[in-house]
This record gives sequence, C-alpha cells and structure tokens, in this order.
Amino acid sequence: MVEGKGFPEVRGVSGDVEVWGLLFVSGVPLPRGETVKIVWRMTGEGPLTVKAALPDGTAARLAWGPEEHGGSTWHRPGDEWGTGLVFPERGCWRIDLSRTHGTAHLWLPVA
Repeated sequence: MVEGKGFPEVRGVSGDVEVWGLLFVSGVPLPRGETVKIVWRMTGEGPLTVKAALPDGTAARLAWGPEEHGGSTWHRPGDEWGTGLVFPERGCWRIDLSRTHGTAHLWLPVA
C-alpha cells in the first residue's frame, strides 16, 4: 500500500518485524529498466538483504546497496539502508527483505 505525502511510502508484511520503504520516484507504478532508489527502514537485528522477483522467477538487479545510513529526517521504526533496484519487466514485483533476525515482504507495481 502506498501512503504518505511527498515521495510514496510502502509498508511491508511480516509477523516479526516492521518494514517501510521510501520510493524516490514521482509516482507509482515504478519505471521499468531504470535504477529506482528505495530507502528502507526495518526493525530486527543484523545486516539487510534485499531481493526482488516476479512470480515467474524473473529477478530484479540490485544496482547498489544495501548501504547502511547513519540517520535521516525520515521517521519510521528500525535501522535505515538505501538500495538501487532495476526492474527489467512490467508486472507486480515481490520484494523480500531479511535480516539475521526478521523477514518481511511487499509488492510493488512496475510499468
């Protein structure tokens, strides 16, 4: 679900952690074939791993990151990282986020 004012925000689904994404785009759906900057905030412990795939198994490319951030003016629970993802095809992409202690996922549309 996209929420917020300014850059769109998304909230992930999890049974054990909280995760938020701040999408550095002008709107949703996300653009195909371009690097999309997404800043993540996730509770839990340990380093962050981010993977994105379509239901058929097609994977997005991680152009950079996750890069841990020391802080920012974006106030959501958890530690903060930045990523650059390239989505090669249109569709509804599942984003899987995991830490040593905690996993979550969310879905993002790409045009």
